[in-house]
Amino acid sequence: MNKRIIILGISAMFLLWSCGSGNSRQGSGSNHGHHDHETEEVHDHHDHENETGHDHEAELHGHEADLHAGHNHAAGEAGHSDEIVISPEKAAAVGIATETVAPGRFREVIHTSGEILPAAGDESTIVATTDGTVTFAENYTEGMAVGQDQEIFAILSGNLQDGNRIEKARIAYLTAKEEYERASKLTDSRIVSQKEFVTIKENYENARLAYEALKPSKFGNGVAVTAPFKGFIKNLAVKQGDYVTTGTPLATISQNSHLILEADLSQKDYARRYSITGANFSTAYSDQTYSTSDLGGKLLSIGRSQNEGEYYMPVSFSIRNTSDLIPGVFAEIWLLCNEKDNVITLPLSAITEEQGLYFVYLKLDEQCYKKQEVTLGADDGQRTEILSGLSAGDNVVIKGAYNVKLASASNAIPAHSHSH
Repeated sequence: MNKRIIILGISAMFLLWSCGSGNSRQGSGSNHGHHDHETEEVHDHHDHENETGHDHEAELHGHEADLHAGHNHAAGEAGHSDEIVISPEKAAAVGIATETVAPGRFREVIHTSGEILPAAGDESTIVATTDGTVTFAENYTEGMAVGQDQEIFAILSGNLQDGNRIEKARIAYLTAKEEYERASKLTDSRIVSQKEFVTIKENYENARLAYEALKPSKFGNGVAVTAPFKGFIKNLAVKQGDYVTTGTPLATISQNSHLILEADLSQKDYARRYSITGANFSTAYSDQTYSTSDLGGKLLSIGRSQNEGEYYMPVSFSIRNTSDLIPGVFAEIWLLCNEKDNVITLPLSAITEEQGLYFVYLKLDEQCYKKQEVTLGADDGQRTEILSGLSAGDNVVIKGAYNVKLASASNAIPAHSHSH
C-alpha cells in the first residue's frame, strides 16, 4: 500500500515537471513568434518608408520640374506681354493706317497766335441813299449769301414831311430832261444862247444822276439799297423799321474770297524774321490745319516797328479763302522758317500721350503691334519732329492710334506667340 502511494507520488511529480517544461517551451515559442512579428512589421515599415520616401522625392522633383517649366512659360509670355494683337479685318474696319519712318526735310517753326482778317477791297459797307425808314426786302440774316445788285433794303419816305423822295426825284428828272430836249432844238436858231444851253444841260445831268441814285424798290414804294458784289452779309447794322438819314451804314457785304492771316511775332523771335517763308494755322472751330501754300498764300509784310506797350509785331500773309474761313476769328499759327535735313517726323495723329509721356504704336506684322515711347521736338501743326525712340524703317501707326491704344488696355485680347 505504501509502495503504491510512493509510485503515485513520483508519477505526479514527473507529470508536473513535464507540464512545466512544456509551458516553458511554449512561452519561449511565443516570445520568438512575437519577435518575428515585430521584425516583420519593422521590415515592412522600413520598406514602406523607402517606397513612400522614394515616391515623395520623385513628386518633389516633378513639382520642381513643373515650377521650372512654369517659370519658363511665364518668362516666354513676359517676353511678348507688350504685344497687341489686332486682326487685319478689325484693323481695316477701324481705319488703322501706317507709315514707314524715313528721315527727310523739316522746317523750323515759330509757334504763335494771330487773327484772320478781311482783305482790303474784299468788304463793302452799304449805306442809306436817302432819309426814311428801313424795310428788309427779304428776311435777311447775317451770313446769308447775296448776289451782285441784289436788293437788300428799301427805304420808305412817303410818311415824311418832304414826301416821297424817289417820286420827287423822278419828276425833277423828267422836267429837266424835257427842258434839255427843247433847248437842244433851239440852239441852232439862236433862240437859246449857248450859255443858257450849258446851264440847262447841267441841270438835266444832275437831275438824272439824283434820280438814278434813288433806285426804285421792287415793290415801287421806296428806294432800293443793293449789294455791290456777290458775297454774304457779314453784319447788319439796322433793324426793320429803323429811321435812317442819308449815309447811315446799313450792312457790311463781304466777298470772303481773299483774307489776311496776321501772326504775332514775339520780340525774342524777331531776329529770325527773314527766314519766315510761310505758315500753317488752325482755328478753334475746326480740327483742320491749313497751309498758306495750299491757299495760294503770299507773305505781304513783316512789321518793322512796334507800337508802344506792345510785345508783338505783325507778320501778314495774303490767302485765298477756299475752306470757309471766317474773318475776325483767332488762329493758332506755326510760322515756317529754314528747312532742316535728315529729320524723322510723324503726323500729329500718330502721337498718344499718357501722364506727360508720348507714345506711338509700331506694327510688327500683319496682326501684332507694339507700344513705343518717343521724345518729341518741334511741330509745324501737321507733323512733329521725333528726337528719339524711332529708327528709319519702323512701321508706325499714323491713323487709328487711339484704337490700338484701346486694344492694348483690353483684357479680351487673345494670347499670341510671336518670335522676333
